[in-house]
Amino acid sequence: MPAIVKLQLSLEDLAAAIFSLNLEEKRQLQEIIEQQIFEAEEALYEDDAETQAEIQAVRTEYAVGEYMTIDQYLAKRSDQAS
Repeated sequence: MPAIVKLQLSLEDLAAAIFSLNLEEKRQLQEIIEQQIFEAEEALYEDDAETQAEIQAVRTEYAVGEYMTIDQYLAKRSDQAS
């Protein structure tokens, strides 16, 4: 099991530590940060009442057959372009 260390750094100290990393280490850090942002945004969407209402509305439309397949959409779009 990896050891966990919690540090309290100022933003300036953190920036200095990041500046000292090589390019590959910076890319690894970027991947970690992007994953953390994705997970945080996902959690916000799950808790957001407006988003939940929109999801439920779409599910209801789908359940009663009010949807268009991708093929139907592309055909309609093609007809409009002609």
